Amino acid sequence: MQIRKGEDTESNANAALVLDAPEPLEDASSGNPVIDIPYAFAKKHGIVIVGEEEGRIQIALRENADPLVLIEVRRYLARPFDVEFAPKADFDRHLSDRYAMDGDAAAMAQSIGASGESLDDLADTLPTAEDLLDSSDDAPAIRLINGIIADAARQGVSDIHVEPYETGLVIRMRVDGVLTEKLRMPPHVAPVIVSRIKVMARLDIAERRIPQDGRIGLTIGGKLIDVRVSTLPSRVGERVVMRLLDKENANISLDLLGMSPRVHEIMTEALTEPNGIILVTGPTGSGKTTTLYACLKQLNDGSRNMLTVEDPVEYAVDGVGQTQVNSKVGLTFAAGLRAILRQDPDVVMIGEIRDRETADIAVQASLTGHLVMSTVHTNDAIGAITRLRDMKIEPFLLASTLRAVIAQRLVRRLCPHCREPVQSDGSTASLLGFDQGTVVFRPKGCPECNHTGYQGRIGVFEAVKIDDTIRKLINSGGDETLIARHAFLNTPNLGSAARALVRSGETTAEEAIRISRREGEDG
Repeated sequence: MQIRKGEDTESNANAALVLDAPEPLEDASSGNPVIDIPYAFAKKHGIVIVGEEEGRIQIALRENADPLVLIEVRRYLARPFDVEFAPKADFDRHLSDRYAMDGDAAAMAQSIGASGESLDDLADTLPTAEDLLDSSDDAPAIRLINGIIADAARQGVSDIHVEPYETGLVIRMRVDGVLTEKLRMPPHVAPVIVSRIKVMARLDIAERRIPQDGRIGLTIGGKLIDVRVSTLPSRVGERVVMRLLDKENANISLDLLGMSPRVHEIMTEALTEPNGIILVTGPTGSGKTTTLYACLKQLNDGSRNMLTVEDPVEYAVDGVGQTQVNSKVGLTFAAGLRAILRQDPDVVMIGEIRDRETADIAVQASLTGHLVMSTVHTNDAIGAITRLRDMKIEPFLLASTLRAVIAQRLVRRLCPHCREPVQSDGSTASLLGFDQGTVVFRPKGCPECNHTGYQGRIGVFEAVKIDDTIRKLINSGGDETLIARHAFLNTPNLGSAARALVRSGETTAEEAIRISRREGEDG
């Protein structure tokens, strides 16, 4: 469908579709004035600009949107444009990409000191708009924080660090596990920014002596983002870390985690067991919780009573009863687990087994016919068995209840658009067990990956299936080396799984070496 400038504008357009006179924005790349459709109008009426080709604007119209909106947009833009119809999911993605305020944060930061307003005046109540991008309040502090969070969500940032120092306020963001500095502002800005974030998270802004935790629920371009906020007193103010949780991750399936066929088979078989314990291990930030949610999704068919006790509940899942740990009132993992066992569960998920009491209850739950899933902080899958032994779990109970143990890490994935093949040198080949001159890939950087050379992360997994041989080894007190020798006869461990990703060009030798040094010692 094509609508060109010069055609007569219809006079009977619905009054609700009327747009105010546009305010042209300056296009930094070309210097030409650019007119955009206001976000609130675009979202409400299902229309968004998606680009420009050969001087013609390209517009996406959401399926089932009122076509009359095209008449008003034609008058508003006064430019020729082409229209394509977009399914709701595609339209929401276009809307989020178009209005994510890319690059605005730095300009907003500069405006705080130059606006002439008192910083105390900026600490007014935040706008209560349902959608972050709907906010019409132009207070510099509000616009700065909105810009930072929206820009972070667009770039796939997992954590935003707000760090006050004597020399200034530093904003750093973690992308694919790596922290990079994004903004540096004058030190007197810090109290206003921190107070504003605390108001958004419903924390006590007058209390600066103790750590606080809160959350912010936001919608950015139609996409639900849950922001977990943690404050920590420091020498020159309060540090704030905001963790961005994309609720779409709660719907990820096991097939999309990147498991090898053998690891996927072990996990799937364990999930079909009517009872027992399934453990996921790894350091903080290795994706353990995502794996557990993928397991919950596979089991969540409506025929089971599924209950969890977590700290905190990261994603809300329909069909699953979720309880959050609250140590202030005595609701620990152990207390929560005891309570949910009286709720007639079929599947129980424990956020983490931290102590002997929780481990004892988990074992008893599995012995009484429940399938229990949890995480343990160990370096590898075999280490989880040793860790439970250290918690004084009897070997015969451990042998009879464990079904599978998964260990995982996350490595950065090379950008497929710009990665470069190179021959591995002697030291790299030696560390990875490759022949010298084996072709591997290295990052280069391009616009597709924001010139980092990487796009996202990929999981590296090892799995131990608890078979009869391993049960006998656990019962007899066999050490980690003996158990590992049998467990990984036909299944890759973390090191070999990482090396396979290097050979296939998914990641770099450096990323594989980072997670596989210890495994390499074991062969």
